[in-house]
Amino acid sequence: MDYALLIDSFSQEHGVAGWPRQRVLHECLRAAIRSGKLGTGTRLLASRALAAELGVARNMVLYAYDQLATEGYIRPDRRGTVVMPVRAGGRAAAAALVPQASLSRRVQNLRSLNTPAGPTLGFAPGVPALDEFPVLVWRRMLERAWRGATVSDLNYCDPAGEPGLRATVADHLRAARGADCDAGQVFITGGTQAGLDLCARAFADVGDKVWIEDPGYAGALAAFRGAQLKVVGIATDEQGINPGAADWRRHRPKLIYTTPSHQYPTGSVLSLARRLSLIAHARAAGALIVEDDYDSEFRHDGPPLPAMQGLAPDAPVVYLGTFSKTMFPSLRIGFMVVPRALCGPVADLLARSVPCGRTAEQIALAQFLRDGQFALHLRRMRRLYRQRRDALVGALELHLGDVGTVHGGSAGMHLAFQLNDAALDDVAIAARVLEMGVVAHALSTHAVGARATVWKGLVLGYAQVPAEKIDGLVRKLAIAIAA
Repeated sequence: MDYALLIDSFSQEHGVAGWPRQRVLHECLRAAIRSGKLGTGTRLLASRALAAELGVARNMVLYAYDQLATEGYIRPDRRGTVVMPVRAGGRAAAAALVPQASLSRRVQNLRSLNTPAGPTLGFAPGVPALDEFPVLVWRRMLERAWRGATVSDLNYCDPAGEPGLRATVADHLRAARGADCDAGQVFITGGTQAGLDLCARAFADVGDKVWIEDPGYAGALAAFRGAQLKVVGIATDEQGINPGAADWRRHRPKLIYTTPSHQYPTGSVLSLARRLSLIAHARAAGALIVEDDYDSEFRHDGPPLPAMQGLAPDAPVVYLGTFSKTMFPSLRIGFMVVPRALCGPVADLLARSVPCGRTAEQIALAQFLRDGQFALHLRRMRRLYRQRRDALVGALELHLGDVGTVHGGSAGMHLAFQLNDAALDDVAIAARVLEMGVVAHALSTHAVGARATVWKGLVLGYAQVPAEKIDGLVRKLAIAIAA
């Protein structure tokens, strides 16, 4: 082995200018062992001989050898210094005996929550029209918040959230969603997923049963399975979640997760009769309803429906909301409204476990709501999303009217296209259209629980897709389905 050539090659490859010479030698030898240039069982030159060959002090070679021995790459013995076996990736073979860390079994089969999205990709659900957000107005709000910031604002804020934002959110919910709440019931979260994780930890114990709509939202499934709750899928039809007497008797729940204003993914709306029935049964069973109101601000056919939380006095409902859909996802600010009896316990839990930050963003968001900018933005987006919804429904009827049926187009940012022929493979169709540059999630992948209800079709988000591009994208769907 020509050690001088080895070091010269390493130096050129790694740009070692300014490194101490003993570091260069140590890292060069380590790299050679890891790559196999100095293979297992190779005897290195004696320290005196290597120092003479390289024209360096012997202490420098001794330092490199000592470091390599400590790291397990070489072993001195009576006959010299021998290279030890190493695994690919560079640890000594002895390290192969150490148990390797891995994810827990309960989270290894979770479904992906993120999908690349853009006007050219098409119908990724849950993505707002980001290019329409008033960035300059929001920037002014943030700058104003930072100009008024004090030293204390750089620390963690109230675990329940900025008081001004909590009050403003409560005002908005009472006026726009018919909620029955005050600021003390509002807790600021890091988005809907953070709210779901908190519900799973705070309101249920390991092994408790939680009902989820079937088909249902993968994020809720992730939160509840991650908390080791027993998930029970409850069939959903055109009027929303539909538990029967047997469900209440055999699968008494601790939590009931529902998206009543625009069911995810089918888009159905939970009827008033079922809302009131669900509240009454949950109260009798001692269960909490988790109402995920993720995109109810966008009602296209008539005024927004009132939240379940405000339908009955002191309803057993935890209401979850988010600004990810109404503003932009990376804001990562949501909120939850809890029953009055739970305000104290939840506040205590958050104080002990969830440090809260993003003070400037919370202050700016409160101002954004108070100044009417949020309401103005919502009005603009309702008009825009209604136009895009109309374009999508029209294109589906034109190109695929005999192939499937549209569900859930009356509200929100997505609709479901259910295939008439249940023999069609919606997973294969989704994969095929993705190759064509169109995102369209398969409905069947949202099935929940052992008694899963299989809806075959596609989930089509339209909020981020310009109306003039929709017809061309639907043509691609038609080609994929026909194939």
